[in-house]
Formats: sequence, structure tokens, C-alpha cells
Amino acid sequence: MPSGPSDQDPQIDSDALLRRVAEVISNAKSMPLSNSVIISRDEVLELLEDAVDRLPDELRQARWMLKEREEFLAKVEREADEILDAARIRAERLVQRTEIVREAHHFASRTVEQARDQARRLRLEAEDYCDQKLAAFATVLERTMKTVQAGREKLAATPLPPAEPGLGLAGLVAAGPGAEAQADSEEGLFDQDRA
Repeated sequence: MPSGPSDQDPQIDSDALLRRVAEVISNAKSMPLSNSVIISRDEVLELLEDAVDRLPDELRQARWMLKEREEFLAKVEREADEILDAARIRAERLVQRTEIVREAHHFASRTVEQARDQARRLRLEAEDYCDQKLAAFATVLERTMKTVQAGREKLAATPLPPAEPGLGLAGLVAAGPGAEAQADSEEGLFDQDRA
């Protein structure tokens, strides 16, 4: 049995073995007066068996590499989805914050305007209230002034009776109100009408 490349190098893969089979077949000598070629049956079979034996290992490695690649791609895809989700959430939060700030400014300006309107209305109502009270007070004062003026005029028009000397407080009461006014003036009390 001829020694093949598999005996020399255990690291040769099935691809190299299959290429070696193709080389053996292409280099085979043709038989005289025929299209057939003479090849070493044992050598070709050995190369093919080695190639078949090595195929499962290489297939396992290829499957493992494909699986590893798929897992890597899935992981990268998951990470990309997570990044996109985080970016989307952040963008939504920023939009919400912007909208909240805009609403807060709008609400604040509306509240300030309402407060100014209410202050203006309350000031006008207070001014109206004070004006009404002052007008009523002026009317009362005017009536009081008229009453005082009428009383002063009446007092000025009524003559005082002469006072009797030695008449005390009991005598003044018996003499009437005019006598009391006369007694006050005689005692030196200040009278604004006479001043």
C-alpha cells in the first residue's frame, strides 16, 4: 500500500486530500489504445478515506464557526436594538422635557397674567368701595355740618337771661339751659363764637 500525504502530515485537511486525488487522476498514465487510465486504486481510496475521515472534524469546526458567527451577529443585533431603544427613550424624554418646559412657561405666563388681571380688578373694586364710603361719609358730614350750623344759628339767635348773683348749680338747673351757658361764660370758659 503506497504511502500518501496523510501518512506524512496529519495536519492536512480534506480539501488538500481531495486536490491530491484529483492530481493523481489527472497524472495517471493512459492505457495503450484506450481512453482509460491506470491509477493506483489503493492510493486513491486511501486519500478519499482520509478526506472523509477528516470531513466530520472540519464540518464540526465549520458548524461551530457558523454558530459562533450567528451568536455574534445576534449579540451585535441585540446590542444595536438596545442602543436604539435607549436612544429612542432618551429622545422621547427630551421631547417630553421640552414639552413640559414649554407647558410650564405657558402656564406661568397665563398665571401671571391672571394674577395681574385679578390685582387690577381688586384695586378697582377697592377704589370703588373707598369712593362709595367716602361719598357716604361726606354726605353724613354735610348733614352733620348743617345740623351743627343750624344749632349754632339757633344758639346765636336766642338771648341769654340775666344771671342772678350767688345762684349756684342748683339755681342754674332751675333757671334753664340759657342760665348754664351764661354761668360758663362768667366763669371764664372759652367760647369759640366770641373769640
